[in-house]
Amino acid sequence: MQRRDFLKLTSLFGMAGTGIFPYQAALATQERTALPIPPLLYPDTQGNINLTLQEGNTHFIHGKQTKTWGMNQAFFGPALVLDVGKKTSIAIHNQLPDPTTLHWHGLIIPGASDGGPQDLIPPKTSQTVELTLQQPASTCWVHPHTHGQTGKQVTMGLAGLVLIQDEQSKNLPIPKQWGKDDIPVILQDRQFNALGQFEYKLDIMSAALGWFGNHMLTNGASYPCQIVPRGWVRLRFLNGCNARTLNLATSDGRPFYVIASDGGFLQEPIKVTELPIWMGERFEVMVNTSDGKPFDIITQPVSQMGMNLPPFNKNVSVLTLRPSSETNQASLPDHLVDVPALPKLSDLYQRKLHLSMNPQLDQMGMQAFQDQYPQHSMSNMSMHHGHDMKMDHMAHHSDHTFNFHNGNMINGKAYDMNRPLFNVKQGQYEKWIISGKGDMMVHPFHIHGTQFRILSENNAPPAPHRAGWKDIVHVEGKISEVLVRFDHLASQKRAYMAHCHLLEHEDTGMMCGFTVST
Repeated sequence: MQRRDFLKLTSLFGMAGTGIFPYQAALATQERTALPIPPLLYPDTQGNINLTLQEGNTHFIHGKQTKTWGMNQAFFGPALVLDVGKKTSIAIHNQLPDPTTLHWHGLIIPGASDGGPQDLIPPKTSQTVELTLQQPASTCWVHPHTHGQTGKQVTMGLAGLVLIQDEQSKNLPIPKQWGKDDIPVILQDRQFNALGQFEYKLDIMSAALGWFGNHMLTNGASYPCQIVPRGWVRLRFLNGCNARTLNLATSDGRPFYVIASDGGFLQEPIKVTELPIWMGERFEVMVNTSDGKPFDIITQPVSQMGMNLPPFNKNVSVLTLRPSSETNQASLPDHLVDVPALPKLSDLYQRKLHLSMNPQLDQMGMQAFQDQYPQHSMSNMSMHHGHDMKMDHMAHHSDHTFNFHNGNMINGKAYDMNRPLFNVKQGQYEKWIISGKGDMMVHPFHIHGTQFRILSENNAPPAPHRAGWKDIVHVEGKISEVLVRFDHLASQKRAYMAHCHLLEHEDTGMMCGFTVST
């Protein structure tokens, strides 16, 4: 898609002046929409934070209002700032029409505070979560985890960043001016119907392939622009999509220097020219703007089933960075933090988890995709699936007889909230062997209650920028291995989750609960 086409698109989908997030005055007169920056939310002097989950209306499409959900605002939420070692009490007030939960994605906390699907907050009620973090500084996030409804509720906008600080991170010479040279970049694809509302449906096709949109929002805006100083700029990427893999790069080929992954800083910056990022993952990168030339952050096409429909069959620009005449003093250090060496891996307990889809769901999902997108579907299907695509068309039309809500599984079982799949001993290392063999779909696998280390990823050593602390590992038709340890307890009533973070797979059974005991 050409730049002029994007400018036409932003005139239709612009968000300037909505008041969803505070905008920078310096960009108010620019033609392009300013990148919305989520406000920072700190605990008060007593360590308390209040979050109100609320309905709202947001302007995405000119002349129309979209019904949205947010935290303390109409859409999305603030960035919570939490200090390691300090007790924080978060009061969650649910003013939504539906029950929900809030899962603290990436936080190493007890199962009782984790916010899994057992922890429903009914409408017009409140819940308080107590947190005292003992983990490295990192960029995490919070989002619903309502079983069967997670995809829908995230689509409505219910999510927000969590920024964990420690003394070591505060002393690094990297950019730290929020919204100026320290920029959150939250990427989410969406579809809109004729009335300007989010178009979301959990059906046979989305249960198999995931729900995907045809338009990208960056911090809730369409192809916005951000004025940045000249020098080093820090970008905090979050792939907040339900099902879309992103492959990020710059429009002019300048490199990213990855400084942090899901669970914290790397030992040293890693130079990359493109950055694949799966659903739920976060990466912090630094990019050099000293030449003063504007450039775009783009997402490049990926081969994931269904994800190369227009406009994503070509490079899609998601954000323009426009350097000003101002310079900053931040630098890119050669060394960031000391990442512990991997412990000895002999005599570890090995736990095997096999991710699979019911063959009937697989077949019916492919048929539904072919029916909806006949001009794009066949080449994708032959590339990703070995089966004969000449299916019995009647099977697709009898999908009411098939319970696709239990069509995705781990170790042959769909998620059962009342039956954790296994127990783990507190403080003991285990090697988890996560297999996607026999299923060529993308599965970004997330484990609650820990930050782990990737030993192998899809039958290959992890890329250097993926070898630090992680809470999501990529599984796609092969085997990935991770080294995990759980420092907190999780009871049967408040079990941890392990699941595919393609949200429609999670919502239709590719999730298991597990307990942690002494």
